[in-house]
Amino acid sequence: MTNNKKVLQFVEDVKAFACPDEVIWIDGSDAQRDALREEACATGEMIKLNQELLPDCYYHRTAENDVARVEDRTFICCRNEEDALPHSIVKWKAPQEAYAMVNEIAKGAYKGRKMYVIPYSMGVVGSPFSKIGIEITDSIYVVLNMMIMTRVGKMCLDALGADGDFVKGFHAKCNVDPE
Repeated sequence: MTNNKKVLQFVEDVKAFACPDEVIWIDGSDAQRDALREEACATGEMIKLNQELLPDCYYHRTAENDVARVEDRTFICCRNEEDALPHSIVKWKAPQEAYAMVNEIAKGAYKGRKMYVIPYSMGVVGSPFSKIGIEITDSIYVVLNMMIMTRVGKMCLDALGADGDFVKGFHAKCNVDPE
């Protein structure tokens, strides 16, 4: 979907690190979104709600060990601790320490799973106020939420061009002790 060498290298690096069985580029189409919803419902990850009462609505339960929504297990990673938000719950961690932790937890985490590459834009694609990102995940739920919260698809890669910079994102459904 792109010839941007930085994007392609990021995808290859994550692929080598996380070891997925398959790589799927998210194109932002309704057909791909519907297929992902159907797959998530077939596996029980999501439940389709009563479409007469709640059209186009689904129910999803966050995994017990998904730390993404738990503030006391969230870290702000920046070079200087004083640059982190002054928040009593969120913790600061040096970037090198955070990378070491991720390497320990997530290496090979995609084995037996699909890797989704989500090109997205925070804001209107092409606006000087928007920013392009590439989120990589093994979670259909993350893909579907990115499709709701951002603009997703090839138009983001087109706006990025052959050598544009982007925000890198990596997410994995690891089997992690919540504590």
